[in-house]
Amino acid sequence: MKLPPLRIRHVEVEIPIIQGGMGVGISWDSLAGSVAACGAVGVVSSVGTGYRFLDIIKTDKFGRPIKTENAHNTEALRRIIENARKISNGRGAIGVNILSAINDYGRVAHESAMFGADLIISGAGLPLKLPEYTEGYDTALVPIVSSGRALNLIAKTWKKRYNRLPDAIVLEGPMSGGHQGFKYEDCFKPEFQLESLFDEVYKEAQEFGNIPLIVAGGVWDYKDIVYYIKRGAAGVQMATRFAVTKESDAPLVYKELLLNTEEKDIILLKSPVGYPLRVIKTPFVEKLLNGHNGWKGCVSDCVAPCKHGEEAKKVGFCIADRLGAAYLGNLEEGIFISGANGYKLKKQGIISVCELIDMLTGKIPDPTVSQEKSSEVLT
Repeated sequence: MKLPPLRIRHVEVEIPIIQGGMGVGISWDSLAGSVAACGAVGVVSSVGTGYRFLDIIKTDKFGRPIKTENAHNTEALRRIIENARKISNGRGAIGVNILSAINDYGRVAHESAMFGADLIISGAGLPLKLPEYTEGYDTALVPIVSSGRALNLIAKTWKKRYNRLPDAIVLEGPMSGGHQGFKYEDCFKPEFQLESLFDEVYKEAQEFGNIPLIVAGGVWDYKDIVYYIKRGAAGVQMATRFAVTKESDAPLVYKELLLNTEEKDIILLKSPVGYPLRVIKTPFVEKLLNGHNGWKGCVSDCVAPCKHGEEAKKVGFCIADRLGAAYLGNLEEGIFISGANGYKLKKQGIISVCELIDMLTGKIPDPTVSQEKSSEVLT
């Protein structure tokens, strides 16, 4: 089956794949621009952009961005989007992923639109005011939801306040790496898995005028993509597989860790953001599980639910510090995120973005799936 193009508002790309936003520093200009250059949607993570250009921001003596304006930095975001656009060479589309939970959410959303993002994807909370912050820009707005109820609330609120609806919706199941829109215990229940949630959310999207539905959180290969498109999805969002590509902004230590991870090493943690986070067991995570508290005070003030470090102290770590450490290649102190299927990456290895997209569109065999499955795909 030839996959259809993806259309979201004014955005049209030939391949219905959105590369998921991965922060801190996994999907910035290199990865997002390269994905777009291969005909899909490349997505820049707006979280912790100050780490990308430490020379232009204020940091403490440990190199951590001081306050929100340096953690989620304006000039850094502008440069990242601009660089991604250059790398894309006019193909695909460039989006920005913004956690609804960050401090200065409105500023970052406005800046993303102002700096030319084709679309904004926003989750980890309900982005009820997103149209307000992007008014005057022709930016497609794509909330992430985990239920039909959430979609209903966002759509009705946007229609009443701003006379517009979401340009698309991402339905994210609990197998993703990023912050889950589910309670910890619900992440493992059959009724909350992506395939179980699909019909309810698809029906809700249809009732609001056929809003394009993108699925995420458990989509792994071409056969999965075909399965959801046949059910009515407009496209898919995938993140973890792109993390170990040659063009990924992740440091080599991050890629090598993913390539050597076993299924049992990928676990859920409680996060200061207020949602479960899926991570790889590393020395720091092992210490956390044994009761260690690695919180060292609030410096970046990055996410509102953390309440200036109150929640970070409770769970034992600052999300900004630990994701920043991971981006800087600190295996001992960093927290490294992975989707539930990340252990399969050892069979993929470090490949180019375009090679990965060829696998995901059924053009070449995929080493992470069985020979039988691959032959089915290619016939």
